[in-house]
Amino acid sequence: MSFDSHWANTPPAAPTARPRGNRVIALLLVIAMSLGGGIIGGLIGASSSDSSSNGGPLVTAAPIKPEDIGKTDIARAAAAIAPSIVTIDSLSGSGESVGTGIIVSSDGEILTNNHVVEGATSVRVRLNGTTAPITAKVIAGDAGNDLALIKLVNASGLTAATFADSESIAVGDPVVAVGYALALDGGPSVTSGIVSALNRTLTDSNGALDGLIQTDAAISSGNSGGPLINLNGQVIGINTAVANGDSSRAANNIGFAIGVAEVQRVAALLRKDAGGTAREQGYLGISLTDRTDGGAGAVIGEVQADSPADKAGLKVNDIVLQINGKAISGQGALIAIVRDSAPGDVIKIKVERDGVTKDLTATLVARPKE
Repeated sequence: MSFDSHWANTPPAAPTARPRGNRVIALLLVIAMSLGGGIIGGLIGASSSDSSSNGGPLVTAAPIKPEDIGKTDIARAAAAIAPSIVTIDSLSGSGESVGTGIIVSSDGEILTNNHVVEGATSVRVRLNGTTAPITAKVIAGDAGNDLALIKLVNASGLTAATFADSESIAVGDPVVAVGYALALDGGPSVTSGIVSALNRTLTDSNGALDGLIQTDAAISSGNSGGPLINLNGQVIGINTAVANGDSSRAANNIGFAIGVAEVQRVAALLRKDAGGTAREQGYLGISLTDRTDGGAGAVIGEVQADSPADKAGLKVNDIVLQINGKAISGQGALIAIVRDSAPGDVIKIKVERDGVTKDLTATLVARPKE
């Protein structure tokens, strides 16, 4: 399969539409609760009896009193984010799903995972502490980065979440995951852990996610689109995936959240896409294979004739080590960088060829019409 023909230009299918199998390293998406059938791991989706709202005035939960907040740092962090968490009920041709969202503006903008609302014909949102759902509209979605922006109808006076400085996040920091796990009745579930790793990249046959935070905080189906927060109640990421063991590999307490820097970058693009014009993605003109000698980087398996890669001097079996100064740990990192670039962008590529490093420059183009 050609890298650009699939990865760099066509956003991967929404997770709800993906074959529900294992990722390359036994990762599976924290998919929204599919209410019409079984969930990955054998969990059965919960149903919802809520009816659609006409978008009238919102009724928010009563303010949390200081005496009602627990004494631990985790309790205080959960209380700080609670007014900014919503549950999302999405209807589409493939059924009903439930996920979590984060309020990002006082007039009702909400960020969530794209797979929670992809293909939705109806979206209903319920604020934390309320019973009546409110109608929402999908503003824009990015399947490749698994993020979407929706907006409540006729909303005002909501509490927007606070986002952390990405530079403040470090491995070992304590974190809290919040969301409507398994679509259980009542308020959101709260779990705690630490930042296990930063800047992870995950790939499967449908796409790549980069800028991920790895955590051992428990993340379950229904947590999709919910926040990973620090002990100040600030959002450091949006929960999206969890590792799943199989017969040959063990996986325990390995979850992933899209990091705050990536979230804010994509959110800005989603607002620009609100007019309905999808952003064109960059095209390089290569296919990739894995490096088999234990080293880092991505190996070029094919170079399309007269493509930006060909014009830049890339060759089959070149090992891509860096793009724009960013280390390439494997295929996924390269896929994500090209996908997130636009036609006309110039990228600097450091490769290793026959043991010698070379610096090349490529100007991306739009994907050729098929």
